[in-house]
Amino acid sequence: MRILFLGDVVGRPGRTVISDRLPALRERWRLDCVVINGENAAGGFGLTEAICDELLQAGADAVTLGNHSFDQREALVFIQRQTRLVRPANYPPGTPGRGATVVETRKGARVLILNVMGRLYMDALDDPFASAERELSVCPLGAVADAVIVDVHAEATSEKQAFGHFLDGRASLVVGTHTHTPTSDHRILPGGTAYLSDAGMCGDYDSILGMQKEEPLRRFLQKTPGARLEVAHGEGTLCGIAVETDDATGLARSVAAVRLGPHLEETWPRAWD
Repeated sequence: MRILFLGDVVGRPGRTVISDRLPALRERWRLDCVVINGENAAGGFGLTEAICDELLQAGADAVTLGNHSFDQREALVFIQRQTRLVRPANYPPGTPGRGATVVETRKGARVLILNVMGRLYMDALDDPFASAERELSVCPLGAVADAVIVDVHAEATSEKQAFGHFLDGRASLVVGTHTHTPTSDHRILPGGTAYLSDAGMCGDYDSILGMQKEEPLRRFLQKTPGARLEVAHGEGTLCGIAVETDDATGLARSVAAVRLGPHLEETWPRAWD
């Protein structure tokens, strides 16, 4: 199975590069499953139903979220009916939506999509490790799911790496999101799980984390209240990770970084072309 995971979509530049490039990549790379983190897609803060539909229509099989899950109040409602939208599983009981979902590929394979949020330097949620354990006990790799993709939305690389090793051999891919900066540590762990500390963002990298540079820089220099952060409006770069799994085990056979666009060195799974 060929899987593409794309990091945090930041505003219109991120949405545009996805709509412009993903449909062709899906066909060219013969992708079986595409997952996108969309928690910053609406002006950098949250996700609307219209934008969620836009990402799904562009070729995503599921959209994950994070600490900005409910910045757009309408998300409290439409997340209940959109079964392909996944917020962190370790939100407290009673939170609208779901922390995991199963999607079926065009070839009939079942893929579990799981989203958790870290607790180091983040909002204090329930235990993400226990939440992941609970979801995987219901839908384990090999027995029920043909592939398992876990989005760890977290600040600390130590917490993300711990998650990778915690799920090694039980997930096809464990990938970090949230920092908007792609890491270069993509690899296959000893148990066969593909891992990356952070997928980066889909957005304008001539920015500060996808935002226009002036206001974030002013806040660092002056430490006083100021204007609202605004999304940078330059050309977006597509960032994420590509994984090919073994159909017999669901574990990773190959892994490659994906960076397509300006400002960063381009890379992609050349064996897929």
